Amino acid sequence: MILSGKTRAGKPGFPWLVFLHGFSGDSREWQDVGAQLPDYPQLHLDLPGHGDSANIAVAGFDEVSQLLADTLISYNILKFWLVGYSLGGRIAMFHACQHPVGLIGLIVEGGHPGLHDEPTRKARAESDAQWAERFRREPLENVFSAWYQQPVFAALQETERDALVALRSQNNGAALGAMLQATSLAQQPDLRAALRAHDYPFHYVYGEHDDKFGAIATELTAQRHVIPNAGHNAHRENPAAVAACLAQILRLRIKDIP
Repeated sequence: MILSGKTRAGKPGFPWLVFLHGFSGDSREWQDVGAQLPDYPQLHLDLPGHGDSANIAVAGFDEVSQLLADTLISYNILKFWLVGYSLGGRIAMFHACQHPVGLIGLIVEGGHPGLHDEPTRKARAESDAQWAERFRREPLENVFSAWYQQPVFAALQETERDALVALRSQNNGAALGAMLQATSLAQQPDLRAALRAHDYPFHYVYGEHDDKFGAIATELTAQRHVIPNAGHNAHRENPAAVAACLAQILRLRIKDIP
């Protein structure tokens, strides 16, 4: 079994960019950014429970990582950067910590490396279980209206929030609920120590108004990049700046291209 994805051609010899979306997103999420990086071949994936992978269910991060590895093999992707936002960033970090063959760099936007202690994990598990039940039982428009009132999305304007609610409400609620619990922060190991041992370029991107993940960025041994005029969903709120940031990161690594 492999994940559904959409590809974009690039120049011969350039490494692939493998884009992973956030919770309730899909393979379209990074398209605007990817379009501004035309030299690089790209794979935009639908994660389990999302988009054309909505019928794929997983039990946890190990299964997602194996699916990702199998998918990359199926596309004959031998040299790649992982680029992930939020949930996709957490999956990208977890996968990178498994030392996959062919990984040459990691770019994470607003992804959490993991929780420190058991009480916090327990509280997160309870919260995610409540959200998952709502996704299974309530109209998605109602659930996402509440979802985007969470503090992490405080920088969103009302029009931006309404647009996200309308877009995300096209999902399958039961599939989202299952994926939310399978990849809950409560189930994710704390990746900080493993990430400190990385031997690949690690870049962390966050919006200037995203105070929570700006603080998290300081805990990581990653090169940090602040995106102006953006909150938690920086690549949606300021795609041109995120694309320019990624282009700069990749240019610095031009030596990776034979």
